[in-house]
Amino acid sequence: MVGYDPRAQDAAPTPHEAAIAGSAAGMATRVLISPFDVIKIRFQLQIEPVSSRRPMGKYWGILQATLRIYSEEGLSAFWKGHAPAQLLSICYGAVQFVSFEFLTKMVHKSTPYDSQTSGVHFVCGGLAACSATMACQPLDTLRTRFAAQGEPKVYKNLRYAVSTMWRSEGPWTFYRGLSPTLLAVFPYAGLQFFFYNVFKKMLSPSSKAGDSGGHLICGSGAGMISKTMTYPCDLFKKRLQVGGFEKARVHFGKVQSYSGLRDCVFQVAKEEGLRGFFKGLSPSLLKAALSTGFTFFWYEFFLDVMCSIREKRKMNNLTKDGGDGQ
Repeated sequence: MVGYDPRAQDAAPTPHEAAIAGSAAGMATRVLISPFDVIKIRFQLQIEPVSSRRPMGKYWGILQATLRIYSEEGLSAFWKGHAPAQLLSICYGAVQFVSFEFLTKMVHKSTPYDSQTSGVHFVCGGLAACSATMACQPLDTLRTRFAAQGEPKVYKNLRYAVSTMWRSEGPWTFYRGLSPTLLAVFPYAGLQFFFYNVFKKMLSPSSKAGDSGGHLICGSGAGMISKTMTYPCDLFKKRLQVGGFEKARVHFGKVQSYSGLRDCVFQVAKEEGLRGFFKGLSPSLLKAALSTGFTFFWYEFFLDVMCSIREKRKMNNLTKDGGDGQ
């Protein structure tokens, strides 16, 4: 069960268990969704329209982009930036789920609200994601830079990227795009936890909806809805994160610089129209369905495993104590 449940206190995860389950869920999910993330980032950073009807830019569709990236850069291109992305997923998953379990427990103990209601999950999920974002933003910026670069590579490895960015752009460059990230991540993560809670109750109102398929379906639906509702902020974040990185973007097409979030919103609206706010939405929805679905699936799976191990140890200790007493 995601979130503190006073009706199942013996099964409530410890912070240590939540951190392990969150990290493992993030790590397992990242391997599966990395190709969709690379395609989504390429679409988001392209100034020209992403449309098969008007193929003006380098990429104009998911299949075309997939084939072009593969032909120009090879299969490994779909896992560009995988090292910082994997570190991001592990760190983010741990901080987010530990914070979420802590916050829902605090709500139960300090307020009259039920910690398993959808509204509480929305607020606690949003706050937990903001905590994880603040902790992991530098890794997200590195992941975006690696995924955005073509051939020849500007950054040879993670260590070189960190030292180069620090020297040439300063430490604050690792927090580029933080404002739109925080604006987007609270409602996005809040809606993920909100709809996951709603869908689980709809799927099995009289039980814990504990089957693996249910976790996957509920998580996928929650991810797609929340991503669609908050997508423009994700696009603004990606555009701002590659500021100062224009040299490596020239051969992808038109390159645009932005002075800040307001300038980014204004220029996208002026030059690309309303559809510009949703560039890369198709691969992003596929990614969101898989990412959120598998994240909740693996989190619940690893928690169940650890809780089962804990219960078996407790029973063994009780049996041993009982035998010693005789």
